[in-house]
Amino acid sequence: MTGGELTLGAVLARLEEREREIAAQAETAREKIAELTALLDGLGRVTEEIRITRKTLLELPDPRPPAPLTAKLPDHPAYHQIMAVFATADAPLRARAVCEAMDVEIAPNNINNVRLKLKRLVERGILVETEQGLFTQPRP
Repeated sequence: MTGGELTLGAVLARLEEREREIAAQAETAREKIAELTALLDGLGRVTEEIRITRKTLLELPDPRPPAPLTAKLPDHPAYHQIMAVFATADAPLRARAVCEAMDVEIAPNNINNVRLKLKRLVERGILVETEQGLFTQPRP
């Protein structure tokens, strides 16, 4: 044999080294495949959860707006008189104007009593106080 020729032992050593390199590359590829498979499985689970959530939401009935609470008017006749005044009023009223419309004597005590009743009607949602001391029926 000449000096440029490879011996059988050298060829086998090179083949063995190349086999180890390929085996290492194959192991790295398997690890990457395992990582990507786990990632793909996770994405598949999340996609399925989203699909189920969407299906569940689509099956829910349409929400209905809450029914307005019907406020109960107190039984005292003065409240009925006050509401009769507001039924004919075309603008917000103050307690004094309500007293005048009800033909109640314009006295501080009477005005205060009517104001308290108006405030109670506001608390029940029957009237609204648009600004300090100015009352009206709520507009839909």
